[in-house]
Amino acid sequence: MLHGGLIQCLLNNMDNDSFFSIDRLIEFGLGMGIAQQMIGMMNQSMRQMYVPGSIQSMPSSFAQTYFVAINGQQVGPLNDSELSQLISQKKVTKDTLAWMPGMTGWKSIEQVPAILKLVALTPPPLNV
Repeated sequence: MLHGGLIQCLLNNMDNDSFFSIDRLIEFGLGMGIAQQMIGMMNQSMRQMYVPGSIQSMPSSFAQTYFVAINGQQVGPLNDSELSQLISQKKVTKDTLAWMPGMTGWKSIEQVPAILKLVALTPPPLNV
């Protein structure tokens, strides 16, 4: 009965001067809907933003490229899967020279954590 009494109270107070008027409730609801959409768009923009020098990592949509030296020849640009394939074929080892954007010079893969991670994550060849 309390629920019905509350509804009756609201219906009795729904004149245009009341906070509970239909016009004000609709206006409030529409305002909240627009605010939620604006917040969603702002959050999406902030997640996609990259500020150089900040602590946050690069966006995941940024594809890292690598270059390696095989038999004295520069090979690349390579993506993660291409480099992993060369690692599994043993054409690239921890001693192979590598370079990626942001590095000042070529270094052995053992000294490049981003590439060494791929070496560690690449499964060994299956010998059946």
